[in-house]
Amino acid sequence: MDEPKQERAVKTREAILYAAAEVFDTYGYSGASISKIMERAQVTQGGMYFHFKSKLGLAQAVLAHQQEFVHFPPQGHDGLQLLIDLNFFLARELQTNVLFRASVRLAVEQGDFGMRDDTAYQEWVDQFHGLLCAARERGELLPGVDEREFANVLVGAYSGIQVFSNVASGRADLQSRLASMWRYLLPAIATPQAIAELRFPQDVQKFAA
Repeated sequence: MDEPKQERAVKTREAILYAAAEVFDTYGYSGASISKIMERAQVTQGGMYFHFKSKLGLAQAVLAHQQEFVHFPPQGHDGLQLLIDLNFFLARELQTNVLFRASVRLAVEQGDFGMRDDTAYQEWVDQFHGLLCAARERGELLPGVDEREFANVLVGAYSGIQVFSNVASGRADLQSRLASMWRYLLPAIATPQAIAELRFPQDVQKFAA
C-alpha cells in the first residue's frame, strides 16, 4: 500500500532539515546554498519550496529547534550533578549530533543572515537556572550565589569554550576544556561537601575542593 501523503511530507521535511543541518555545519550560512541542500536531501525544487521558501527559512528552522535536537536521557539525580551531566552530554552532542551542531553554529553566525536573536541562549539559561534552583534546595550552593546570574555566566562561558575548542581541535578537546572550566567555577558557587560528592565522566579528571 502506498505511503500516506501526509507521512511522506513529514519524512521529506525531516530529510530536508537534516540535509540543511549538514550543509550549514560544513559550510556555514554564507557558504550554504539551496542547491547543495537539495542535492544532499535528494529532493526536487518543488519538494524543497513546498516546505521551505528560502535558505533563510531553513536556517531559522534549524536554529529554532535547537533544544529539540538533543535528547538528554532521564537521570536519577538532581541539582549540581544533573547540571554537570547535562553540560558534558551537550559536549558529546556537539561532537556527534549534526543537527545540534548546526544550530549552534547558526546561533553564532546569525549576523550573517540579519538576525539578532538570543532565544536559543536564553532557553539554556532557563534550563540551567532550574537546575541551580534545585541545587539551592539541596543545600549545594554557597550563600552568595545568584542562580539566575550564574546561569547566564555559565551559558556565556560554555558558548565561548565550545567555539574556542572548535577552532583549536574541531571540538576533540571539548570535554577536557569543560573539566577545566568547572574546576575553577565550582569552588565559587558550591559547598566543599557538594563538590566532594560530584562525579565527572571517566575520561576527564575528577577534582575536589
